[in-house]
Amino acid sequence: MSTNRVLRVGTMSLRWEPRVVVVCAALVALALGTAVAVVGSGDFPVSAAEVVGALTGRGERATEFIVLTLRLPRALTGLLAGAALGLSGAVFQSITRNPLGSPDIIGFTTGSATGALLQILVIGGGAVAVAAGSVLGAVLTALAVYLVAYRGGVHGYRLVLVGVAAAAMLEAFNAYLVTRAELREAYEAAFWLTGSLNGRGWQHAWPLALAMAVLVPAALAFGGRLRMGELGDDAAQALGVPVQRTRAALVVIGVGLVAVATAAVGPVPFVALAAPQLARGLTRKPGTQLVPAALMGATLLVLSDLVTLHLPVAVPVGVVTGVLGGVYLVWLLSTEGVRGRA
Repeated sequence: MSTNRVLRVGTMSLRWEPRVVVVCAALVALALGTAVAVVGSGDFPVSAAEVVGALTGRGERATEFIVLTLRLPRALTGLLAGAALGLSGAVFQSITRNPLGSPDIIGFTTGSATGALLQILVIGGGAVAVAAGSVLGAVLTALAVYLVAYRGGVHGYRLVLVGVAAAAMLEAFNAYLVTRAELREAYEAAFWLTGSLNGRGWQHAWPLALAMAVLVPAALAFGGRLRMGELGDDAAQALGVPVQRTRAALVVIGVGLVAVATAAVGPVPFVALAAPQLARGLTRKPGTQLVPAALMGATLLVLSDLVTLHLPVAVPVGVVTGVLGGVYLVWLLSTEGVRGRA
């Protein structure tokens, strides 16, 4: 029996499911609570009450400076980048109809890293140039993968195979760039490749927020077509969905999401891979779950950042997400194998 509910406002109606709403509310609370903990962590600890006071303009001047200027941009960047990665992962996993079809695996994140590395090690430039190179690298990689995979249309399995091959070649090229660099530049590049939220300020948070304000509504607008596409190309076309045009538009949106996230925090691994599947497991609802996936991505990234702030040794957030993602990937492959044998 369906558990969907219908909310009517005048002539408009919105279909919703109580469990999905509860999961989303819980993820919002967890993500925001973790972000408050991130803001309060550091060499000068700030309590949750003091953080809230600073955010509402009722804190001491020194506390407000620490919270609003030094730490809040880091937390917001983590929330936004995690949401972008989770949403991008959900889009690509739906397009490819494969739980491994995330931008981490099919080369788009690696292409974004290549563009940034070329700026850092070859062309040279500041943070803006690195961010622009990261976005351009992701776009060009996606265009190349899409064109190579196109055979009268783009199908999920072909996109995954071509993307995996592109990722392997780009990773080799990235390694070559690092090995030929000077020691200082190689260290900077290696640190960036790990993915980090250290030193993130408003110059990172604002561009990411503006990009998300455009890309998130665009992704949600295609949510219905995305779910119908999971029924298969023939069924979607019978329902009136222009499959190839929709798929091309979703690739553009998904690449934009991963590009702006990577430009802000570097190629943080496994968030885009794990967030959609974890969100689906919590909602227990088949099909694409765009909003829960975005909220799960935000939660995973800020939780990982909180872990890095309390480790005895300073490590980038990408190290933590890589460890957690590796465990998740082993679990995913083992469960998929068991299902296949069953």
